[in-house]
Amino acid sequence: MLQRLMIRFNNDYNKGACPEILDAFSRTNTENYGGYGLDEWCEKGCQEIKKYLGGIDSDIHFLTGGTQTNYTLIAAALRPFQSVISADCAHIHGHETGAVENTGHKILIQKSTSGKLSASSVAKEAQTYKLSGIKEHITQPKLVFISFPSELGTVYSKSELEDLRRVCDEYGLYLYIDGARLGYGLGAEGGNVTMEDIARYADAFYIGGTKCGAFFGEALVLKNPELKMNFRSYMKQNGAMLAKGWLLGLQFYTLFKDGLYFSITRNAVIQAMKIKEAFKARGITLYAESPTNQQFAVLTKSRMDKLSEKYIFEYESDLGEGLHCVRFCTSWSTDAGDVDSLVKDISTL
Repeated sequence: MLQRLMIRFNNDYNKGACPEILDAFSRTNTENYGGYGLDEWCEKGCQEIKKYLGGIDSDIHFLTGGTQTNYTLIAAALRPFQSVISADCAHIHGHETGAVENTGHKILIQKSTSGKLSASSVAKEAQTYKLSGIKEHITQPKLVFISFPSELGTVYSKSELEDLRRVCDEYGLYLYIDGARLGYGLGAEGGNVTMEDIARYADAFYIGGTKCGAFFGEALVLKNPELKMNFRSYMKQNGAMLAKGWLLGLQFYTLFKDGLYFSITRNAVIQAMKIKEAFKARGITLYAESPTNQQFAVLTKSRMDKLSEKYIFEYESDLGEGLHCVRFCTSWSTDAGDVDSLVKDISTL
């Protein structure tokens, strides 16, 4: 008996890569290149990305995954007694198996608002250290970690990013932005933040490829000169330097040379908005007001079980009183027909 094929909305990396990347791999497969990211495709990939950074002086490095990128950057940025400030829902706190702590750095958790870290909470943590009479007994906050979009699919406004930048400058902190889903954040419904804005406010950030159309890979952008020093040495020491580096450079060149990155991620947001409106039309509460590709619905068990007959989605948490939070996630590869099917089924719950 054949198993019925389920429709996946559980994440944004459940398919290979966009056809343009597959074609690029096929066309170049018999060619040979230098190793460790010192090749023409990595150079071309960097050049294409820099067209969207507003002319900032930056170094770009290609790594294979988000967790690897986060802990390598943090290990390179901080001295042993320094720590990271992040929201309580941050990926480095809840989904990276203590990778940052494993590098020897403490994470100072702050309560989030709709998944976001506020400038006031950062200032409070930094001020506590500044006024402490026992600095040698506690860690020194040095890096602020945020995700764009957040773990709840929400995005920071320009004014929120400006406030974070101001606080970081006041207390001598680095601002680092996890951009695993950056394309979906930049394509947010009603959003006005650009990659140039991200580059302006952050000391470092990465452009997610794994969840945004690539087979794998992230592009880390370093703006602050202090973070650029010896970074390739940190990459090698942390197992983050791919011998066949051109596989990463070629993918990012393909994604950015004609703006493909932005069009495919924007399409994912358009599909997600259909799902969002379907839940609202049925009177189903959304856990967060997300303008991006992640939609969090509050469902009863019976509604959750009904949708589980046909769709795979992510279970998030038990909210009590018979309610559960689940996530439906679109991606660059989401089929419009699958979305239409889900929208129809939501209307019958």
